[in-house]
Amino acid sequence: MNIRDLEYLVALAEHRHFRKAAEACFVSQPTLSGQIRKLEDELGVSLLERTSRRVLFTDAGMRLVQQARNVLREVTILTELASEQGESMTGPLHIGLIPTVGPYLLPKIIPLLRDRFPDLELFIHEGQTQQLVQQLEEGKLDCIILASVEEAQHLKELPLYNEPMLLAVNEKHRLADCAEVALDVLQGETLLMLGDGHCLRDQAMGFCFKVGAREDQRFRATSLETLRNMVAAGSGITLLPQLSVPADKRDGVVYIPTTSPTPSRQITLDYRPGSPLRGRYEQLADAIHEQMTAVMNDRTRH
Repeated sequence: MNIRDLEYLVALAEHRHFRKAAEACFVSQPTLSGQIRKLEDELGVSLLERTSRRVLFTDAGMRLVQQARNVLREVTILTELASEQGESMTGPLHIGLIPTVGPYLLPKIIPLLRDRFPDLELFIHEGQTQQLVQQLEEGKLDCIILASVEEAQHLKELPLYNEPMLLAVNEKHRLADCAEVALDVLQGETLLMLGDGHCLRDQAMGFCFKVGAREDQRFRATSLETLRNMVAAGSGITLLPQLSVPADKRDGVVYIPTTSPTPSRQITLDYRPGSPLRGRYEQLADAIHEQMTAVMNDRTRH
């Protein structure tokens, strides 16, 4: 048994398909299948149910998968320790971002990071919070940038910036001429929301429910751009994070600051507890925090 065998096993558990698992591991399907069979022979236990056309794991197989994930996570930590790059901003760095942050944050920080850390090779991955947290725990990602949520409380968090949410209404809406509104003006209103899996959905709904607003059950968006287009079409109103608001604001949508309270979310950079690369993540977070403080202050003034 070796580390590569465990990687094959975990990949098969994730993809539940031999070809897809082999592609993810950059090997042929016969190679992966043969190594899984060899692992079973070595352990003297069946890991898969061979009678099914689908990839089904036995109870013993699922227990081994979980232990394999733990081993691979520890191997990642050992690799980080051996690299002696805790403070060094060189080499590859895999960063995960949620879809409601990535498209709006990356254009503002990538030029800065390339200029400040020219020897750092950035690999960007996008996914929903639960997926990113799992990939971080499994060592597939080095750090993740997301809105602070309960699912990530066991991780180490470095604050980046606080992002207000604005009320987005059609330019012909009754509130369109307001310079700002109290949040309780949404009492009795129906708001458009993102679909399940987006942490922004839960955060926005939390603020809305407190003031007596409800969700429009007829539609759930897959992205902020879909929400914006629905508002522009006059199909409803919603809350959007400030960074997603276009600079020229000429899209048929009016964005209104809300008060009492101001809905917002805390964006953080998260990494595995005990990681020897803490110094690297702190430097990265400091650079992003510095840049985004200036950006958010500029947005507030305008």
